[in-house]
Amino acid sequence: MAKLIKQIRATMILGALALAAGIAGHLALTDIYHGEADVSLEWSLLRICALILLAFIVSALIILKKAAKTLPR
Repeated sequence: MAKLIKQIRATMILGALALAAGIAGHLALTDIYHGEADVSLEWSLLRICALILLAFIVSALIILKKAAKTLPR
């Protein structure tokens, strides 16, 4: 049970990072939309944000599956 709680906390931290990644992604897309001269940094940031979001989604699904197994039926 303690291991599950640690995994839930880690997933919550990933959720906070995913929220920050969403905000950073929005700012990067705004720069791309406005036609900045060199947008390679913005595209790199969007790739990193996508990886953070993917990690959060996968982690959340795994933790929900584990938590569902521990609940009484």
